[in-house]
Amino acid sequence: MSNARAVASTYLEWAKLCSRAKYNLATSGIMSYPLADLHFSAQNLEINGPDAYGYAPLRERLARKCDVSPDCVVTAAGTSMANHLAMAALLEPGDDVLIEQPGYGPVLEVASYLGVNILRFERRAEQDFQIDPDDLAARITPKTRLICLTNLHNPSGALTSVEALKRIGDIARRAGAQVLVDEVYLDMVYDQPVGSSFHLGSNFVVTTSLTKAYGLSGLRCGWILAQPNLAKRMWRLNDLFGATPVHPGELLSVAALDQLSRIDARARTILATNRKALDAFFSGRSDLEGFRSPWGTVSFPRLKSGSVDEFCDFLRARYETSVVPGRFFEVPDHFRIGIGGDPAMTPEALKRLAAALDQWRSNR
Repeated sequence: MSNARAVASTYLEWAKLCSRAKYNLATSGIMSYPLADLHFSAQNLEINGPDAYGYAPLRERLARKCDVSPDCVVTAAGTSMANHLAMAALLEPGDDVLIEQPGYGPVLEVASYLGVNILRFERRAEQDFQIDPDDLAARITPKTRLICLTNLHNPSGALTSVEALKRIGDIARRAGAQVLVDEVYLDMVYDQPVGSSFHLGSNFVVTTSLTKAYGLSGLRCGWILAQPNLAKRMWRLNDLFGATPVHPGELLSVAALDQLSRIDARARTILATNRKALDAFFSGRSDLEGFRSPWGTVSFPRLKSGSVDEFCDFLRARYETSVVPGRFFEVPDHFRIGIGGDPAMTPEALKRLAAALDQWRSNR
């Protein structure tokens, strides 16, 4: 009999098969950046590149962006693969891993696949989804080897302060544990930019990518920041997962990083437009409640009355509009709204969401 663990991502299956709609508020990243706008000549594209541990020009640019040594950079196929690789390098079967709740489903599912014991610390809606370091410390066990969190938080968009992160780092250090921070949304804190938590201590490991904040998902340009010895271990472990990266993706990622200020400016414009529409949507709504982050692409309100799953089906069927049911983040009375989409579509999608909520309330 096989001992293989049957693990799949229920959220990603839903996202791939069920989330699409004419008016899509279910995506959490900035709308796709057009290849035509990336200043790159097809004559410079090559299929095969150096067969080594990381394409040097890409590692150098990522190191410069993150203000680290290239020896600390491990490239990976998006943040999802970066999280998998980091956790696989940091954990052994039977270890305890402490993961935020609510949290991003694929992180939990990777931990389950790796055969570790999953413990939780809460991010409460009534506390604006902030982390209580004292509560987290009370959940540490002698077998805790890793603390996992997202910053900005997925699904709420809440920003964890530097002070809280330092305390979490101290708690982990005393327990002999590492802190894994998924920072894929962090570059969207525009008005008060914050540095990566990697710089807060040697027991911090960070994952991120060009996906969410820049609309460059198709490049699969993800990376891990880790201390050099740990980074070397991750490179060797990656031989089992993705030994040879897609070189055209590496070349295009280098080009994107060289043009990142322009790509970032586009993202800011999209979000500024769509956030105005989001503010208008929430204005005067008495059927929703909850924290709204001023940063990032997501909002995570609570529906005060009725089933969120039934409402999401109603919204999609009657108004051709999609949001993400909160059950995928372990909070079934919430839903996630994404505002990184086309500014020509998103305001209309939010108007349809408002109309659906009005009809939903009147029918009850």
